[in-house]
This record gives sequence, C-alpha cells and structure tokens, in this order.
Amino acid sequence: MLRNQSVALIRHERIETTVARAKELRPFVERIISIAKRSLSSPAGDTHHVTARRRVAADLADREVVTKLFDTIAPRYVDRPGGYTRMYRLGHRRGDAADIAEVELVGSEYNPKAEAEKDKAGAETPKPGKKTMGERLRGALGRGKKDKDQDATKGKVDKAAKGGGKVTTPRKAGGG
Repeated sequence: MLRNQSVALIRHERIETTVARAKELRPFVERIISIAKRSLSSPAGDTHHVTARRRVAADLADREVVTKLFDTIAPRYVDRPGGYTRMYRLGHRRGDAADIAEVELVGSEYNPKAEAEKDKAGAETPKPGKKTMGERLRGALGRGKKDKDQDATKGKVDKAAKGGGKVTTPRKAGGG
C-alpha cells in the first residue's frame, strides 16, 4: 500500500487518503526523496547515482515515476534539509467518518484558479448572458422559445393529419 501511494504521490504530487495512512506515508516518501537528492551531489564518475536509482526502483515499481523523481522532484529539494511533504486535514469521510488528509509535495502548491487565470490572461471570450433555471431546463428538454416565424405559421392542426377524424371504438379484450 505504501509503495502504491508513494507512486501516486510522486506522479500527481498530491493525493487524498486517511490521516493514519498519510502519517505512515510521509517518512517512506521522504526517505526515497532523500536518497534521490543525495545522488545528485555525487561526482560525475561515481556509481552512487546508479546505486541510488536502483534502491529507489526497488521501492517504486513504475520506471516513469523513478525518472520523474530523479529529473524534476529531487533537484527541487537540493537546498532543503528535509520536510519534503505537507499534510492537510480535510475533515471526515462520508461513509465511515474516517479522518481524511491531503498529502502533497512541498513546492507543488495547488492553485485551483490556475486554469481560469491562464484562460483570462490568454484571450478574453465574451460570456453569454446568464440563463434562468427554467430557460436551462426548457433548452435541455427541447422546449425552448420558438421563432416568431414558426409561431405565425402554426395554427390549428388539421384533424385529417392527426388520424383522419374517424371515430373508433376500443378493441374487446380477450381472444377472438
């Protein structure tokens, strides 16, 4: 479980889990990051880098995650002496009321408005006027406002078009 969660944490740089799992996960991930960080300070001809990559790969099953750890995440923490993860308590889970926490890597702060800011800076797109709840429902059900041309041509429906105007009696139940 720790290996899978550490792979997910390094891949996404943030995960939600229970508080107990988060507390167990933090030292596991910080040890892996420390190993990767120490390998960056080794001299060019030293085999310490290869050994460190093999030690980390023994704990992390995904090669892409190991590559990301050594290429992008470990260089981020070269000057930091420790404390590579941060834990936020989010509350209680609805099903079993377990305490939920979010674990993230320090330096990968999440900005929920990043997409909106990027779109706003890129190009201003005019937004259509707000619709009321009734207009949205009518639009979804296909009962929106009709054009005036349709209303003008719409009159009484011819009885012949509906069924010929012929009166029929219902069929009798049973065999026959």
